[in-house]
Amino acid sequence: MILEVAVIVLFLLWAGTLAMFMAYIRAQRRIAAQQVEGDALRDQRIKDLAKRVDDYQNGNVRMGEDLHELRAVVGPLPDKLAQLEQRDPSSLSFAQAARLVGMGASVSELTQSCGLTQAEAELMSKLHRS
Repeated sequence: MILEVAVIVLFLLWAGTLAMFMAYIRAQRRIAAQQVEGDALRDQRIKDLAKRVDDYQNGNVRMGEDLHELRAVVGPLPDKLAQLEQRDPSSLSFAQAARLVGMGASVSELTQSCGLTQAEAELMSKLHRS
């Protein structure tokens, strides 16, 4: 009888161990499936972020190219401005005449200092005083 009880106890222990092992296997499979889902989400996020970084880099490259073009356009402007400022004082520009009007110069002063005709001086005076 003790042998029968021992066999029954051992069978119950074996069945319990087997049930626990099967539960452990199911839990491990569930964890593995969750990890696969998490890995897929992470991989998708990495792809999305890589695309955003590429778009950002391409935008920066285009902006750099545009800045380079602007530098080429704007670079010679100081030299041109210096040339304009060094022109013969007898041929003052309309912009300089406008500055004189802003400082309160009269029509006769504009005709004398800028070499404008009477009509040009009057027009400059009316335009820039209003």
